[in-house]
Amino acid sequence: MTEDRSTRLKRLRMRSMRRGIKEMDIILSRYADIRLTELDAAQLDTYDALLSENDQDLYQWVTGQVPPPSSFSALIADISGMALASK
Repeated sequence: MTEDRSTRLKRLRMRSMRRGIKEMDIILSRYADIRLTELDAAQLDTYDALLSENDQDLYQWVTGQVPPPSSFSALIADISGMALASK
């Protein structure tokens, strides 16, 4: 059974808010609120996969401490750009 787009967006928003570390809650919640509705199905697949990654790794990727895997590089660049723009 596949979920409809509306249900998927709600699930991804919730997973963006309920991370392991507060910094990632804030960064990913803001990103989800602003960008999720703009993403196509393939981009949502990538974001969904990203949410399965460890928060410590995600934080290092988003802050530029460690380069992200190539499969996430464009998405991480978008998330990082949005995080920096909010400062």
